[in-house]
Amino acid sequence: MATRILWLIAAALLALPAAAQHYPSRPVRVVVGFTPGGGVDINARMLAPKLSEYFGQPFVVENRPGAGTNIANELVAKSPPDGYTLLCTTAALAINMSLYSKLPFDALRDFAPISVFSESPNVLVVNAKLPVHNVSDLVALARKSPGRLNYSSAGVGTTQHLSAELFKLLTKTFIVHIPYKGTAPSLTGLIAGEVDLSFANIPAIHAHVKSGRLKALATTGAKRDPQLPDVPTMREAGVDGLVVTVWYGLLAPAGTPREIVQALAAATARATQDAGLRKRMLEQGADPVGSTPEEFSKLLHDEVARWAKVVKVSGASAN
Repeated sequence: MATRILWLIAAALLALPAAAQHYPSRPVRVVVGFTPGGGVDINARMLAPKLSEYFGQPFVVENRPGAGTNIANELVAKSPPDGYTLLCTTAALAINMSLYSKLPFDALRDFAPISVFSESPNVLVVNAKLPVHNVSDLVALARKSPGRLNYSSAGVGTTQHLSAELFKLLTKTFIVHIPYKGTAPSLTGLIAGEVDLSFANIPAIHAHVKSGRLKALATTGAKRDPQLPDVPTMREAGVDGLVVTVWYGLLAPAGTPREIVQALAAATARATQDAGLRKRMLEQGADPVGSTPEEFSKLLHDEVARWAKVVKVSGASAN
């Protein structure tokens, strides 16, 4: 993987025409459709300083939460395709394609995928005072009193929301959804006891689990995460079929010159190979990726199809 990424960096930099070599000549906005403190925001703020360092211009993270990330998505989709307005997002972009009946953008048509920066599983976490110690306890409690328990999410259509809906479907439980405007408010509500449980990504919950404010019951990864080695996967906890890997990717408006897309992809791949940044990412529970634009494009197409099936089966809707 490291050899492939280094080759990508070298090839992209050697191939850059003069136009891309002069990019950027002014600050670049990196738009995030979530509030500060969540996984996407954390990842964007880890990547942006490296891009600033490599390109010699500020890459400024701008939070534009709301409407299930659609405010940020539309803003970037309709921005000039010149590389000065980028979107840092996650699978919510793909999920919204089937969750909303009408959108002012198309995830596959209106964006130029640049690179997947990192990925991480979601984690089922509960309020520290909830009298459960594992997934079986939680399922038993939910079945005993249908509708008594509730869960928070960063908003309708996020992987947190649909991870929970899949959990309910697979465990035959009824747990009430309480959407918040972002991961940080969602977890604040969980810690305060406003809600009982939540699914959230590791970068957002890691410190809260370590401090004891939250209890982690299971991850949605295919294998245990090194940052939470004592936390079982959903399959190990008895819930088969709930595997969700959350990716964090960088995109530009469709029509952005390919040379600029390639330059940004090469810089993102280079950032994932930086020893200091890799250490920080892994400590946050985020696995460095640094994919090519082509790999990201394929992933985005696959994700749109995959989440359409999940939305249909779960009955989730934002309309």
